Amino acid sequence: MIQLLFTVLAVEAAATAGLLFNTPLRKLLVLGLDRLKRGRSTVMVKTLAATAVVVLASSIYSMAEIRLRFAELGGPTPTDQILMSRHLLEASLLGYSLFLALIIDRLHLYIGELHGLRNSMKAVTKQNRVIGTAKTGSS
Repeated sequence: MIQLLFTVLAVEAAATAGLLFNTPLRKLLVLGLDRLKRGRSTVMVKTLAATAVVVLASSIYSMAEIRLRFAELGGPTPTDQILMSRHLLEASLLGYSLFLALIIDRLHLYIGELHGLRNSMKAVTKQNRVIGTAKTGSS
């Protein structure tokens, strides 16, 4: 599972970098995210996020149980140390993955808003030019 989480994290980091910089890849990513947010895909994404949160909570709970065993035995056993480090790695990768998913969602929203504002700004400047030429032409 850890290899899968590293892969997901790398893909999300690449998608975030692609959305941050104005490259030809940005248009492709925005179109892909637009398609992903339509229809039944939103239910699937929310289900995956909820599953990731449940796995994260389970990993944190397991770390708490191991910590209680540390207190009972007076010190950690080598097996408990390995299990603790594995759960910690899993929890941190899941947390980073959920955080990057949130960042990607917000970046997609802000890019869409920026595109709409630019289009409305172009329309207003074009309208102002037409009004300005009409005023100078009539006087």
